[in-house]
Amino acid sequence: MSDYDLSIRGGTVVTASDTFRADVGISGGRIVAVADRVEGAAREIDASGLLVMPGGIDSHVHLAQPSSGAQMADGFLTGTRGAIAGGTTTVIPFAMQPRGESLRAVVQDYHKKAEGQAFADYGFHLIITDPTPSVLGQELPALVGDGYTSFKVFMTYADMVLNDRELLEVFECARKCRALVMVHAEGYDAIKFMTERLEQAGKTAPYYHGVSRPEIVEREAAHRAISHAELIDVPLMIVHVSGREAMEQIRWAQNRGMKVYAETCPQYVALTADDMKGLNMDDSGGKYVCSPPPRDHESQEAIWQGLQQGVFKTFSSDHCPFMDTSEGKRNPQARTSFKWVPNGIPGVETRMQVLWGLGVDKGRIGMNEFVALTSTNHAKMYGLYPKKGSIAAGFDADIVLWDPNKKETIRQELMHGACDYTPYEGLEVRGWPVMTILRGKPVCEEGKILGAPGDGGFLARAISPYASK
Repeated sequence: MSDYDLSIRGGTVVTASDTFRADVGISGGRIVAVADRVEGAAREIDASGLLVMPGGIDSHVHLAQPSSGAQMADGFLTGTRGAIAGGTTTVIPFAMQPRGESLRAVVQDYHKKAEGQAFADYGFHLIITDPTPSVLGQELPALVGDGYTSFKVFMTYADMVLNDRELLEVFECARKCRALVMVHAEGYDAIKFMTERLEQAGKTAPYYHGVSRPEIVEREAAHRAISHAELIDVPLMIVHVSGREAMEQIRWAQNRGMKVYAETCPQYVALTADDMKGLNMDDSGGKYVCSPPPRDHESQEAIWQGLQQGVFKTFSSDHCPFMDTSEGKRNPQARTSFKWVPNGIPGVETRMQVLWGLGVDKGRIGMNEFVALTSTNHAKMYGLYPKKGSIAAGFDADIVLWDPNKKETIRQELMHGACDYTPYEGLEVRGWPVMTILRGKPVCEEGKILGAPGDGGFLARAISPYASK
């Protein structure tokens, strides 16, 4: 009988804190040995010249989520297939509560959507759009106890925005049940005002989506959310931060000792508002529309500074894919104004390559910071550590073998999801995943999917240590 089901030999192990040469022994889907030599495995993988890192965790993705005016391109089948191709072994999508519906019923519905479909492991955040007394007093606390330990609230979008009183009530509930609150920070009324003014001036092309929600509306909303959190005394995660102004509000809070955390995304280091200049709907201008929008080069540099200085805990994709067709980004209503273009871009498959290629390979961040930003911090922030997020005995054997010298050009023909474009088309990077292993099973090698739907399972998550005061 073999001592191990699988061994990974000759590679360089990279964790959030250390880099060292070691073999990794795997048995029963878990890492059981990290040593100079691991021999006697039923199967050996030669990782010479490769980096052995924990599989990516993407804690901000949207899959099979209802959207007015367009159908989301990726469900759990195609979205998680893209994830494993990109080196990500765990995703946390959102179970969104439509107004007037039971939160518990929504969660049950999402389980049905995911059952037997996923190539990667998954958990659920909740999205709270209707914080009724029964939701805050009964459903939400019970669901947190069942392992749905984080939820998101919106400060914009007509069908999801919460007013200040509702935000305070939700924050108070989070404090009592020790859930981690994620906030989409953009000011709804300011965006609505700006949008109406632009439309009156005939400025309706996709480029004006960004003009309608400038950094100031993100800054104001971030400050307001932080103020509410300070009043209630509750930790906060502000997601998809796009530039300096909102980031400075977060850093201000952090410098005061407040538990305010932040996330940023590939679009804010790889895209700018100029990518939409001069494009109309017929030119596929809508494919870059997301919120908050990409800013300018100065904002990109600010985000890199935040990543280097530890302002940001996590680097997520905010994968929110819609087809660039008449059923998606170019639907008939979207053609009349930027305000109707479905917000969101795909990115779960390219998240790690963008951060490595523009970050590690360019000397902006180190390998250990890369692992922290793409895996370890997600696990710790969202109650998956020490099951996920590192290479050590006892952890799930979720591993990506990474070739730091492999040059590749990101292009749609390489993608494995259902969306028909990548916003990072033509971006040349060095550093690419060559094998993804989920709980000891190789599920993707050199772009070929080896796994099967149902390989991924649901993860009930613990209370986050970051959610405790």
